[in-house]
Amino acid sequence: MSRFKNEVMHLRAHVKTLRLGAAALFVVALLLGFGWWSAPKSLTIHVPPDLRSGSTRKWWDVPPESVYAFTFYIWQQAQRWPTNGEEDYPRNLKALSAYLTPSCRSFLQQDYEFRRSNGELRQRVRGIYEIPGRGYGDDPTSRVQVVSAKNWIVTLDVSADEYLGSEQVKRALVRYALKVERMDVDPERNPFGLALDCYASAPQRIEPAPAPAPAAQPAAANHLQGGAS
Repeated sequence: MSRFKNEVMHLRAHVKTLRLGAAALFVVALLLGFGWWSAPKSLTIHVPPDLRSGSTRKWWDVPPESVYAFTFYIWQQAQRWPTNGEEDYPRNLKALSAYLTPSCRSFLQQDYEFRRSNGELRQRVRGIYEIPGRGYGDDPTSRVQVVSAKNWIVTLDVSADEYLGSEQVKRALVRYALKVERMDVDPERNPFGLALDCYASAPQRIEPAPAPAPAAQPAAANHLQGGAS
């Protein structure tokens, strides 16, 4: 009898151990489920445009080339008036509000009110584009200044063209120094996690490059021309 009693006690201890193990697995599953539920649904990874060579980056790091591309794209969209600046400018500010800091939105709203009161928007068509030879790839070190891990100053050299009807009324070469900061607060509306904070300094006019002087004709060509005449 003692042998059967010992066997029964052994089986009961084994069942108890299995029950404790099952309870422990259940707790672990709950913790894993909570971790999966609380994990972010997506991560923004900034990959350098040039993929000819490998790149190793921390997922939270924003490289300068991505900051420059973001700045130029958002600023170009904000300054684009396709049909009528009086309507397009405020519509741009509303559409791009997630990509602007509150202070920058307020500043641009004041700029809109000033331009409208001066008659600079009605029926105006405007667009900006990067000056050839003055982009990020031409001189990257001077285009993006890293202030901190969350702040940058981006320099854009652009040409701003304005038209009134079919007549061009303005063409200005301008250098913008724009502040950019990390603002990853609404990934649904702003997947970049960056925001423009408007000017780091006042915009500057850029003098156009002088036209190259016409090349002198070679002496041999002059001689041939003289002989032919």
